[in-house]
Amino acid sequence: MGDWLLNLPIPWMAVVIFAATYLIAACVYLLVFRLAVGDRARAFKAFSPGMLPVLGTIFALLVAFVAVQVWNDFDKAKLAVATEATALRAVDVFAETLPDEQRTQLRALMNRHIEEAVNREWPAMAHERLTLASLSTHLVAAQRLTVLMKPQDESQRTAQREIVAALHRALDARCQRIIISQSEVGPVRWAAILLMGFCALIAIAIVHSDNRLTCAIAVALFATGFALSSLLIAAYSRPFTGEISVKPDLLQEVVPSETAVSHTTPE
Repeated sequence: MGDWLLNLPIPWMAVVIFAATYLIAACVYLLVFRLAVGDRARAFKAFSPGMLPVLGTIFALLVAFVAVQVWNDFDKAKLAVATEATALRAVDVFAETLPDEQRTQLRALMNRHIEEAVNREWPAMAHERLTLASLSTHLVAAQRLTVLMKPQDESQRTAQREIVAALHRALDARCQRIIISQSEVGPVRWAAILLMGFCALIAIAIVHSDNRLTCAIAVALFATGFALSSLLIAAYSRPFTGEISVKPDLLQEVVPSETAVSHTTPE
């Protein structure tokens, strides 16, 4: 599926997919009835209706196989973002016990990381352009700052350990969301679904080729189910692309305390 289709609003994506499916179904319907004359009509009539359940089952298994992968990836993407946000929030909380200078520096680095994730990384992930080669310089700098700190008491030593662990979790969660952003329904899987659906559509038209109305109803019903399945898979096929995608809202909610206060304080 092209980026132009996956980035459409859901209503327009539905219009495109349903229109294309119904167009193909109409072509199959007209072609079968045009060919259903003479010997070909008798051959069509001899086609076993028992093939329909077999083809339908294979099509359903293919759709289910792809749908499970798509929705699992979507759930993993949401979990990765939630884990990253939770880790950043933990950093902000434990930073309260640090000296003023280190606390301010650490929260500034967290804020810059969130801004970079929202403004640069999310658009790049939507187009599958962000890779693990791109390091989070702000999180790495925060780790270095925390490790080099010299705690003055036990509470600061505890905070130092917890902040280092939270930053490690944030870095790991960021890597996970980058990896998941590369996942998609590949061309081979799309080809398998489309080809199987096309074969089932032809079989339905052939089996009912002796009755135009019955054939039209059967073809239209299957085409509707086929279009709906394709729409659901396409809408969720890339976790960070399109109208239905994982947004950076959770990260934006975790703005370090001092930064949030400065943004809301009138000048």
